[in-house]
Amino acid sequence: MQQYKMIIGGEQVAAVSGNWQPVINPATEEAIAEVPQADYADIDKAVAAAHSAFATWSKMAPVERSLLLLKLADALEAKATELADLESLNAGKPIKLVANGDIPFGIDNIRYFGGQARVIDAVAAGEFVGGYTSTLRREPIGVVGSIAPWNYPFMMAAWKIAPAVAAGNTVVIKPAPPTPLTTLILAQVALEVGFPPGVINVVTGGGPAVGEPLVTHPNVGMVSFTGSTPTGKRIMELAARKVTRVHLELGGKAPLIVFADANLEAAARGAVVGAYVNTGQDCTAATRLLVERSCYDEFMALFKGFSEQVRLGSPQAQTTDMGPLISAEQRDRVHGFVERAKAAGITLNLGGELPTGTGYFYSPTIFSNAPTQSEIMQEEVFGPVVVVNPIESEAEAIAVANDVRFGLASSVWTKDVARAWRVAGALQFGTVWVNDHLPLSSELPHGGFKESGFGKDLSRYAFEEYTIAKHVMFDLSGEAKKPWHFTAFGDPDE
Repeated sequence: MQQYKMIIGGEQVAAVSGNWQPVINPATEEAIAEVPQADYADIDKAVAAAHSAFATWSKMAPVERSLLLLKLADALEAKATELADLESLNAGKPIKLVANGDIPFGIDNIRYFGGQARVIDAVAAGEFVGGYTSTLRREPIGVVGSIAPWNYPFMMAAWKIAPAVAAGNTVVIKPAPPTPLTTLILAQVALEVGFPPGVINVVTGGGPAVGEPLVTHPNVGMVSFTGSTPTGKRIMELAARKVTRVHLELGGKAPLIVFADANLEAAARGAVVGAYVNTGQDCTAATRLLVERSCYDEFMALFKGFSEQVRLGSPQAQTTDMGPLISAEQRDRVHGFVERAKAAGITLNLGGELPTGTGYFYSPTIFSNAPTQSEIMQEEVFGPVVVVNPIESEAEAIAVANDVRFGLASSVWTKDVARAWRVAGALQFGTVWVNDHLPLSSELPHGGFKESGFGKDLSRYAFEEYTIAKHVMFDLSGEAKKPWHFTAFGDPDE
């Protein structure tokens, strides 16, 4: 069983404690590797390395940071097959999803921020107060503590590392305990293409002994977290103790609204992809399908039929549509939601049984006619579990869609352009797709409303998240005594 070491200060290192933890293949339930189990001592070393590297990295010319990011993207692209195979093995993700989605999109994001590193926007100099010229600078924050989730390990590492280092920050990233392997490779490749030691550091392991010291460390200037809303709230509490900036992308409960004039086959196919992508372990997953009553039966027949065709199996097989959930704990959690919904009398249309055999698999599961305030309609399941409810009107669709504490993503299916614009404007979600669900782009922002967090990933808006705006004001008069000084010292000039 291979041991992967942490990357701290440009070196591959074991934990100070000497402790290791296994990395499990969720499709076979077998250990495939070991990584160090870090604690405060390792976090302190990593932050010290990042803090030391910041002094030089932050002063480097933008073109130099840009070229290194572009070299990193090229080097990772050369390893794309290796990365895809490892990600599929580690996370249980279908190889066709990883090879055609996660890995190339993560690399594209790194390449995008390689370009963005050279586009540092600031307000042009101008006289906003008489006798003074003002300008704005965008400056890096310092050490960024990044905490990534297990559902998109490589892609989320890229989303966090690329904008941070492009802006001149240094990073200590903690990948999720179940899925650290491709993040460690990313950091090692960065060293190989010339990133200075300490710019990108990776610490591994689980539990409060790793995450909390990173959030509360006095030399961490910002924390970027993607994960559950309860954990995000805990991070905010810890960060508040020293007023640390936080960037949070949290849970979701995405509505997919289908009006009667929509292309129903397209909507049903889009719902299958939106609901079951990555085994439903996606914060933008379509989990609440709200369908106009006049087309409800036809849509349900299509959606259920397509759902029955979803192929579960080995993540390494090109024909597999859906792999396992990440862990036994996650499968038990998903099944708990299903059992409680069944016990509450909510109609079960498909699935809902705990599979037998090896691997943490779970079949597509469809409920219908669930009360808006029921748990299955309100809480993030993070598995292939969907509710399909009828709606009577546009107003009801909007009201039900918005009646959750989350606000990350949503979609509207209609041929009526005016309706699409109206509904998109009324939905309280950071992304609204029209006649599709899931596509994202490196050039455009991703982030949520309400308890889905704040701050943006992707695009120049993410770049700005990792900078501080500084106002610099120049006196133009050269006079020792300014006309306004008398308000605090002396008398006004006669």
